[in-house]
Amino acid sequence: MQDFVENNREKLIKTLGEVIKKHRQNQNKTIYSISAEASMSKSTWREAEHGVCKDINLSTFWKIAEGLGISPVQLLSELADNLGSDFTLTELENN
Repeated sequence: MQDFVENNREKLIKTLGEVIKKHRQNQNKTIYSISAEASMSKSTWREAEHGVCKDINLSTFWKIAEGLGISPVQLLSELADNLGSDFTLTELENN
């Protein structure tokens, strides 16, 4: 079970990074400029975008959304859409 959860956690972080990168590139912004606009470090933004961070806390998620000029709900919705309706971080079956 732990491997399943860890693999899906990594998929979650990687997919979020892909969504973040897509939005940033669509705005023709560099990591340097957008991280400054979001009041966060370049390294934190880069780690999130490349999906190499261990996890992202809620305040960082919120800053990223604001830096991208979208709502946190929209960012979460896009993430969920990209992961698919069957994505889970647990092995509990959906009944």
